[in-house]
Amino acid sequence: MTESEPNPHQRESQVPPGSDEQTGPAAPRRRRFARVPAGRGLRAVQNSVRTMRSARAARSSGTPPEFDEYGLPPVSAGDPQTAATSTSRPIYTGFMLALGVGLALMVFFVAQANTQLLVWITASLFIAIGLDPVVRSLERAGLPRPAGVAVTITGFLAVVATFIAALAPMVTEQTATFVRSLPVLVENISSSQWFQSIEDEFQIQQIIDTEVNRFISDPMNITNALGGLFGVGTAILTTGLGTLVVFVLAIYFLASLPVMTAWAYRLAPRSKRDRVQHLGDRILDGVGHYVIGQAGVALLNGIVAFIAISIAGVPFGVLFAVVAGVLAFIPLVGPVTGGTLVTLVALTVDWQTAATFAGIYFVYLQVEAYFVSPRIMARAVRIPAAVVVISVIAGGTLLGVLGALMAIPTAAAVMLLTREVLIRRQDAR
Repeated sequence: MTESEPNPHQRESQVPPGSDEQTGPAAPRRRRFARVPAGRGLRAVQNSVRTMRSARAARSSGTPPEFDEYGLPPVSAGDPQTAATSTSRPIYTGFMLALGVGLALMVFFVAQANTQLLVWITASLFIAIGLDPVVRSLERAGLPRPAGVAVTITGFLAVVATFIAALAPMVTEQTATFVRSLPVLVENISSSQWFQSIEDEFQIQQIIDTEVNRFISDPMNITNALGGLFGVGTAILTTGLGTLVVFVLAIYFLASLPVMTAWAYRLAPRSKRDRVQHLGDRILDGVGHYVIGQAGVALLNGIVAFIAISIAGVPFGVLFAVVAGVLAFIPLVGPVTGGTLVTLVALTVDWQTAATFAGIYFVYLQVEAYFVSPRIMARAVRIPAAVVVISVIAGGTLLGVLGALMAIPTAAAVMLLTREVLIRRQDAR
């Protein structure tokens, strides 16, 4: 190779990268390799893979970037799809909304039309939960569940039958005597000195005579009274049917209570099922021990009322002792109501009789509130007195006597869930 001939390797090295100069057949290949330096293509592919992985991780974690390229807050991934679905299928969306509203209204009207049946179901379930601690104690003693249920129901019926057989004749006789003696009692009240002083001041007798004459002179009142008598007969039949339905349902609920609670607990997520079961068992235990404890308190209250009536000499002692014991099932309000009723009846005898009964009975109520009830209800519910009064009034307003009986355990269950779920969640934040 002469000195005048150019060296191809020297000419190739003299061509700057990216130059458009054509220097032979190999020039295009040299220009292409010059634009992509060695190793840069592999790094670009790796960077692209990293970017795709980062975007996929951001979408899966649900944490979109704060702002998009236009400086606006981004829209979540689900919103555009939901909006597109709602706008692209308006007939389907409207139909589903209308269907949901219709189902809610149907459930409301069905529940409203079957209020009495729902009350019976609630009462039977309440009784079954109250008798469940007895059945479980028999199960721990070695009896199977069906045998324990049979023994419990038999014992319950035996106690009720014995109570009715022992007290029904006396209560019936004293009730008839009380009804026959009502005119004499009214005459005694009218001729008493304290009533005469009130009569001289307010002319009560004249007001009573005027209202009685007005009632008798209106024929519609007599028709309404006859309709009330038929209503009383209907109420008696309904009460008998309801008692039978409640008793039968209570037996079924008591026999299948473990299966029912197991299925109810399975509705909770598996991760929280143990916690739900723990709280549910605590609520059921509290309700069961509350029913048994309240029955013991009511029985003791009736016995003390009978003793106080016998000491004071109040007439119709067995009748009013039974009334006081039944009213004692309603916490706080029931015993005071029963004692006040018996005191008013004792006033028909004289004020000394009323004072004697009131002194014995209401002193016992204080002893019961501070010593007897806390020990009997030790394993049952414990809630503040103000909550007891409010819940009893609310339950009695909604469901009558049954609502007043169920108000205390319901309020205790709400307080337990508030303390164990809501307050703990708030403390963990």
